[in-house]
Amino acid sequence: MNNRALQLLQQTAHYLSEQRQQAYLVGGSLRNILLGEPCADWDIAVHSDAALLARRLADTLGGYYARMHEKASRVVFPAAPESGDEVILDIAPFKGQSLEDDLRLRDFTVNAIAAPLDAIMRYIELGGFGFETAKSKGYRRGALLPLIDPTRGVADILARRLRAVAGDVFQRDPLRLLRAVRLAARYQLEIDSWTEGLMVRDALLLPEVAPERVHDELYAILAPDGAARQLRFLDTHGLLTALLPEFIPARGMPQPEPHYWDVLEHSIETVDRLEQLAQLLQEEPALIAQSPWEIAGECDLRAIRQLVIEAQAQEIFQFAALTAPRMKLAALLHDIGKPVTFTTDENDSVHFYGHPQAGALRVVQIMRRLKASAQDSRLVQQVADHHMRPGQLAQLEKVTPRAIRRYFVDLGPAGIAVALLSLADHLATRGPQPLTDSWQRHVTTVCLLLTQYIRHRERILPPKLVSAEELMHRYNLSPGPIIGRLLDAIAEAQTDGTVHSKSDAFWLVEETLQQATERNDYA
Repeated sequence: MNNRALQLLQQTAHYLSEQRQQAYLVGGSLRNILLGEPCADWDIAVHSDAALLARRLADTLGGYYARMHEKASRVVFPAAPESGDEVILDIAPFKGQSLEDDLRLRDFTVNAIAAPLDAIMRYIELGGFGFETAKSKGYRRGALLPLIDPTRGVADILARRLRAVAGDVFQRDPLRLLRAVRLAARYQLEIDSWTEGLMVRDALLLPEVAPERVHDELYAILAPDGAARQLRFLDTHGLLTALLPEFIPARGMPQPEPHYWDVLEHSIETVDRLEQLAQLLQEEPALIAQSPWEIAGECDLRAIRQLVIEAQAQEIFQFAALTAPRMKLAALLHDIGKPVTFTTDENDSVHFYGHPQAGALRVVQIMRRLKASAQDSRLVQQVADHHMRPGQLAQLEKVTPRAIRRYFVDLGPAGIAVALLSLADHLATRGPQPLTDSWQRHVTTVCLLLTQYIRHRERILPPKLVSAEELMHRYNLSPGPIIGRLLDAIAEAQTDGTVHSKSDAFWLVEETLQQATERNDYA
């Protein structure tokens, strides 16, 4: 705990004591103290008017008061340059008639513990902080830290176990289904078998939760390393398909060679490979060279690492963006178009014709349902729509400047992320099978794409020589698709090196219009 937070809690305990108000530290705050984990928000329960106390406390200590909902109130002490992060105190009255009633109405036993605030302050001042200290000074010596623990939450903390307070906790708030997964991963707790049974039983209640709450909890699950492991837990307990029913037909859906996994498992594996690839690209070159994924050559993963570092310096990409929740969600959903495009031919060969385009449409619906931001929705849609392009370019005998230009015209800086995700997709396709020459070609193509965009952007995306307005005025053209086609033709000719000036551009336009007139497709 930082000194400022400790000082503010001490002042809060002193103020409430002066007001003859018994206050208790409860919930996640006390859990984190017993686990030795940092805490950002401090939850305080009182038996009186919480809003009035919070207002007076904010005025006394120089914080800001904020009403959270009907009963709970928040006091915020903004971050100061010399004192670290902001400190937040959430003050709420008891739910029910007593503190024990309040604790029994909470979600998990590790969150259903309370202790008097002044006792907690003495405990911390004497060095009590963390799992072992709680075990020796708190749990065994109740006089030092008198815990109110009606559901045996401290025993579960000592056993690193996550257990529901009661059999109806998920029915009272189905969001707790996702919260259980997040807490277990965050604090390395094992969900007990009884609670797991409740989760399976109540999984279908998840769609009843407000989408904004689901969005926040899902992103919190995806944020840390090991997201694929949490997604598998969600899946085995019926939560993944409750959240994303589009995956129901993906389970067991076969894929053609060289795919190793079915559609659902491949989607989850892609998230795992994305995390591993992102970690590898941040290692030193000597460590990358030892990876079985590395291919020694001029354009290899070490070269891609250097390119991404340069992109970060140019502020067109960030390493952290590669494993942000929205990117992991994009990895999970990149093949979501396959279930609706699944076909077999007369030889029983499996095909997914048009699945990127179908997937992009489904992603729009999913992200809208999750109330995701426009920026996140756009990225996930771009990944679904274009994730195959780098691999397809790798199959060509030569990747032309025109093809590279078209790729980045369509994607812009997002093309970097899409290209890197395509590598994770390739790795998840192979599964445990050995990599082949196609991996080398794919890595080389991604390296080429990134090199051209990061180091030679002006060459592949040259500045416009003429504007749409100039074309319409000079050639008496009306707004329409022809203008876009002409501008695109000029840009591609610039990339090819056949157009260098405005006069060259006008010559190309005149030639194009003349040919269009002769073919009678001028409009």
